[in-house]
Amino acid sequence: MKRTRTIAFGLSAVLLASQAAAQTAPIADIPTTVDAVPYAPPETVQRVVTPVVPREELLKVLIISGENSYEHDWTGVNNRLRTHLKDTGLFDVRVTEDFEFGTLEMLKKYDVVLLNYASRWNYGDPEQKLWSDEAFQALYDYVEQGGGLVAFHSSFTWGYDIPAYRRLLGATMVPGQSRRSPPDAFRVKVLDAGHPVTDGLRPYVWTFMEDMYTNMSFAPGADVTVLATGYDDAANYAPELTGPKYDPAAYTAEKLEQMGGINEDHPLVWVQDYGAGRVFSFTLGHGPDTLMFDGVRTLITRGTEWAATGKVTIPPYDKAAGYDIPEQYRTQD
Repeated sequence: MKRTRTIAFGLSAVLLASQAAAQTAPIADIPTTVDAVPYAPPETVQRVVTPVVPREELLKVLIISGENSYEHDWTGVNNRLRTHLKDTGLFDVRVTEDFEFGTLEMLKKYDVVLLNYASRWNYGDPEQKLWSDEAFQALYDYVEQGGGLVAFHSSFTWGYDIPAYRRLLGATMVPGQSRRSPPDAFRVKVLDAGHPVTDGLRPYVWTFMEDMYTNMSFAPGADVTVLATGYDDAANYAPELTGPKYDPAAYTAEKLEQMGGINEDHPLVWVQDYGAGRVFSFTLGHGPDTLMFDGVRTLITRGTEWAATGKVTIPPYDKAAGYDIPEQYRTQD
């Protein structure tokens, strides 16, 4: 049967062990625009992806979607993901918006599953829209038995209180501990040049209209390899930079000092083995616009191929590709 779960956000930092100092921050109401209407993500003009010619050699991808927060244009993101994956010539992508009663038999038709799902319209909503226990177990069994998983952006904003789900993704956001760093555009530092997903990439790539999730809680037993990080700079919390969404009283200099992970690098992209399967965890991807940036596009397409096959054949896109810097001009190792 379908489950709902009531969350006491104010108590979560007390109930959950934190790897760093927790903080209390207000849950924002859904803002209104200058026209006094509720905020909605800006519409984007996109190609409407058309079906591919069925071929046995194509990698089969299932995007699980259907619920998300008011800030996320999840339908536009699904279309952009389908377009990018189709353009590689490697994938046949389908989307389901109803996984409530998903089964293992259903998932086994696909080489990789991509989760673009959040369980609340607003993060402060007391109830979540969750799948059935059987659907959760089907997802765990699918990956355990060798299926690939891409955990995408908003999929990390829930499930912190579902240990098996957090273990599958490797980490989730935790109310009272985790936060979104204020910048809407930031550099992503690429690590582990030896991994197939990041092999041949430049040291830094850029995002746009993006979320940097920080101070996430990693599941006990999750053996992850971090591929990319972002730096949570205390200077970015100045009220002149954050905009009205960030209550200045919650982010004073004194309170920032008590918050875990300030002025530190935070994992944004990682991989892990899960049984016989592979998981590519990708916390970026807030909207269709950031997915147009070469670094973000490169990571998501290559990560999806790796999750499906364990190897990568997709070359980096232009502004993500590595380049030579003469040794005498290098400022970093």
